[in-house]
Amino acid sequence: MSKTIADHLAQTLAAAGVSHIWGVSGDSLNGLTDSLERIDSINWMHTRHEEVAAFAAGAQAASSGKLAVCAGSCGPGNLHLINGLYDCHRNRVPVLAIAAHIPSSEIGLDYFQETHPQELFKECSHFVELVSNPEQFPRVLERAMRAAISQKGVAVIVLPGDVALSESPDVPAKWVEATPPSVVPADTDLQSMADMLNDSKAVTLLCGAGCAGAHEQILALADTLGAPIVHALRGKQHVEYDNPFDVGMTGLIGFSSGYHAMLSCDTLVILGSSFPYRNFYPEKANIIQIDLDPTQLGRRTPVALGLVGGVRETLDALQPKLKPHTDRRFLDKALKHYAKAREDLDELATPTPNGTPIHPQYLTRLVDEQADADAIFTVDVGTPTLWAARYLHMNGKRSLLGSFNHGSMANALPQALGAKAEHPDRQVVALCGDGGLSMLLGDLLSIRQLNLPIKMVVFNNSSLGFVDMEMKASGYVPHGTDLHETNFAGIALGAGILGLRVENAEELPAALRKAFDHPGPVLIDVVTAKQELGIPPKIKLAQAKGFSLYMMRAIMSGRGSEVLELAKTNLR
Repeated sequence: MSKTIADHLAQTLAAAGVSHIWGVSGDSLNGLTDSLERIDSINWMHTRHEEVAAFAAGAQAASSGKLAVCAGSCGPGNLHLINGLYDCHRNRVPVLAIAAHIPSSEIGLDYFQETHPQELFKECSHFVELVSNPEQFPRVLERAMRAAISQKGVAVIVLPGDVALSESPDVPAKWVEATPPSVVPADTDLQSMADMLNDSKAVTLLCGAGCAGAHEQILALADTLGAPIVHALRGKQHVEYDNPFDVGMTGLIGFSSGYHAMLSCDTLVILGSSFPYRNFYPEKANIIQIDLDPTQLGRRTPVALGLVGGVRETLDALQPKLKPHTDRRFLDKALKHYAKAREDLDELATPTPNGTPIHPQYLTRLVDEQADADAIFTVDVGTPTLWAARYLHMNGKRSLLGSFNHGSMANALPQALGAKAEHPDRQVVALCGDGGLSMLLGDLLSIRQLNLPIKMVVFNNSSLGFVDMEMKASGYVPHGTDLHETNFAGIALGAGILGLRVENAEELPAALRKAFDHPGPVLIDVVTAKQELGIPPKIKLAQAKGFSLYMMRAIMSGRGSEVLELAKTNLR
């Protein structure tokens, strides 16, 4: 049997260290799935929905730093990949997507299931190309893989099913890994930055995902400058731990201490972050930004100085040029503010005297306390992300994954699949909203079929909670945010997964212990308070007015009991 294009694809991916391909089988993928079965070194990870496959591949790439792969059959199959691929691309993780296509002789003739993937995927990829000739394929494959890895994002190969079954050119299936570059700004730029910092009196550092691997250098910089360290959500796992300069997170779900440390500084140093919310940046401070991607410089807020470089390498080169700041009053004030903010948040993470309602803060605190020291957490968009940001503690071993840039619902369960496949020896905990879980609920079956012992904690408040809060803050009486009360534990049992349901806080510690000790997958369905509020660190007058207007409208429309429940839940 001659070697096919599909064989070349499978063998090259295996040579590059790819261990799994996520997808849903289809006739246009027959060549690939057959090749995978024959080479027996890459696992075909059969999901129930292609969107789950893309999310899972993204989580595998994020938790390993290596190329991950997903695939979709022609037409609707690969079209289902698109939301997950947007998330991968915006999270800047290396993912290769194989978009199988209709027979090449039928392209452009309105054939059954015909779409134009090379157009559809342009916006969520660095590279997308249709393979129309077998001779193209080896070079297109190498270009796609290098684009995904070097540019940190998605690459898509559109591969007609007949081309995949064609004879491959006589090219060896091999892969040569490129060494990532070490980028340091010019010495003159470093000196300009040092001069600005040496002349500053109140410096704050804002740290993002680009700070990975630079923990030691960031703390040394903060110590030299007497600077509080604020983190964006994606920087949490990289800088929060073992950090005497930590003053919390900023942003809509952050800490008041993080917000004020940025607001009151005279110089803000942005390290590897593209934090998007412009109204949280200081208006009068000098802003210095360091980023490996030059297109990020000044994207969110005007900068006085922008340097292109890796955070770790740049700070190593900068440190000898700095003068120690002996005046620590700005830092001490920020740390004092953080201690009070932390205390106030921790007071909310307690059980109610009679056990109901269960506050989501308390649930998240218990998850944090009982989860493994090297656990990987995946968190759904919305209130699960809010509580995770405030109550999960990173320690240098734990990881936190979510749809933090794309903001898609239904990400936690599929990302847990990818993380667990990549790290079978680490505990993986998915913090799921009831809205997010139900959106891609069918892939509970994938957990059982793939035998991945994931722990799922469902924040079951019968509501699209964050949307509900946003409506109230804008003065609207929420409409279309209620979710029918659902027993997710019962659904899990029907899928062959241990399901536990908790309705009283007194039962919660033991239920979590049982879930975490169980050797297989578990879904713990926790009925949480429906009217819990997450107060942002910066409340605009319009938001305060909007909330007052909501309460008045709710009472006038006969929903006064909702206002009463909100007060009972949050006034404690």
